[in-house]
Amino acid sequence: MSTAAVVACLALTAWFAPAAAQEFPTRPIKFVVPFPPGSGTDATARYYANELSKLTSHPVVVENKPGGSGFIAASSVLNGPADGHTVLIGSTSTLATNVALFRTLPYDPVKDFAPLSMLMGSTVILLVPQNSPHKGITDLINDAQKRPGALNYAAGAASYQLMSEWFNEMAHIKTTHVPYKGAPDAARAVMSGEVDFTLVDTTTGLSALQGGKVRALAVASNQRLKNLPEVPTAVESGLRDFITYTWVGAAVPANTPQPVAAKLTAWIAQIAERPRTREFLEKTGMEVMPIGPAEFRKFQQENIVLWKRVAQSANIEPQ
Repeated sequence: MSTAAVVACLALTAWFAPAAAQEFPTRPIKFVVPFPPGSGTDATARYYANELSKLTSHPVVVENKPGGSGFIAASSVLNGPADGHTVLIGSTSTLATNVALFRTLPYDPVKDFAPLSMLMGSTVILLVPQNSPHKGITDLINDAQKRPGALNYAAGAASYQLMSEWFNEMAHIKTTHVPYKGAPDAARAVMSGEVDFTLVDTTTGLSALQGGKVRALAVASNQRLKNLPEVPTAVESGLRDFITYTWVGAAVPANTPQPVAAKLTAWIAQIAERPRTREFLEKTGMEVMPIGPAEFRKFQQENIVLWKRVAQSANIEPQ
């Protein structure tokens, strides 16, 4: 190709990107969620989808693609056109902890995705069956210390597995991991008595508690939740450093035109700033985390480093 042709192509590309952003969106926007309906990630996605639809006067739909440790959802976004119309509503697992648990991934959460904005953060709740003999977190720890490996826990995602193993490490216990497709499934496993305990996001935990078939032993926060004032923190129960959160963020394929990505980021920021967004999230025990692309990327990379270290110290062999 001649120099003149190359220059012409570059000029055309430079013109096309802003033009594409001005016209965007030209069809319904799709939010792809790696978990089933009922999870905190799903609830967050549906709220932002509804608000974005009203803001842009364009349809925004939520598509749940659970399972496969988030691989299915992430791959489906990357396999589609990188034009901003398909957005991954990624979680701690999809965008961070999978790196610590798998030798190879069908995607690179840093190189393959461009972060748009963090959407929310949520502490986690430790649930046990209603008829569990463990009345407090100390009871569970004492039992597990007497019977190494006898108690099992449900993990609805890679992030929950690492958090549970971190809990094991801090409590000096050994419990057995049982994987599930999402936090709601993990909560149901506790309800039915299939497992002894689980760590889930606040949205899932509050929903499960309403059914009366589970009890909350602790929250992994430095202060009690407004929604569960009677439930002690893990810190109060003696696990001084067990403070951890799940988080949800929006991302698009890395080769999405930057002006289009910037437009999505600006819209999300507008929604995050609304008082009703904070009210909605707080109602379900979540909180707004309105950080943009640069801070989101830094936060993501710090999480990857943290959970790699936790996986190594817990002797978790990457699959």
